[in-house]
Amino acid sequence: MKSLKILKVEKNNFNVKICKSLITKGIGLMFNFFKEEGILMVFRNETKTALHTFFVLRKIDIVYFNSEKIAVKLLKNVKPFRFYIKGIKSKYILEVKDCKNIKIGDKLNYSD
Repeated sequence: MKSLKILKVEKNNFNVKICKSLITKGIGLMFNFFKEEGILMVFRNETKTALHTFFVLRKIDIVYFNSEKIAVKLLKNVKPFRFYIKGIKSKYILEVKDCKNIKIGDKLNYSD
């Protein structure tokens, strides 16, 4: 069963799938046709995580949040079939088709 949640980042709302397990985080948005707006990956602690966009079928935006739920890095229009080795230290990673007007320093409203 999918764990869907409406997330709020400042004045933006996102309907996303919550990914906490290693399997759901590994699958991420592969082969996703965006019935939801994207996913939120939740980690136990802040960690540097390498990401890929293999089999992601369109450009996406990626927002990294620290343990205080503050946006610390934003990647817009990330192309499919790319590998991002340089991980950004984060506890939450939001992958969406459009991050709207999220900015560095914006607060994620999400409770574990």
